Amino acid sequence: MIEISPQAVPPVCKVLDYGKYKYEMQKRKAEAKKNQKVICIKELKVRPMIDDHDYEVKVKQAKKFLSEGNKVKFTMRFKGREMTNDLGKSLFTRFLDDLDGLCKIDSDPKMDGKQMMMMISPA
Repeated sequence: MIEISPQAVPPVCKVLDYGKYKYEMQKRKAEAKKNQKVICIKELKVRPMIDDHDYEVKVKQAKKFLSEGNKVKFTMRFKGREMTNDLGKSLFTRFLDDLDGLCKIDSDPKMDGKQMMMMISPA
């Protein structure tokens, strides 16, 4: 028995089949799990002195990942004196210009040791 309305005089109770209740709850959980979408983070690694064709391939991959609904993390690794130039930020702004309308910025480009990272997600 389950108490439906304890404030009523006399209190209202209902006879419940516990096995049926448990089965319905299991079905609800399965339905909710089926409808959820798992978002994955895809990482694209680039270098500051990237060639045009390599750049186009990375843009194409990023568009594919964004169209699938995944987040994209761009990682740029620097060597030696490459960190002194402003190549990283200019390359990341170039990526954002080419992906304009498809994405929104989750985290702006920021340095982390010898790496610069930026995270974008589908618009």
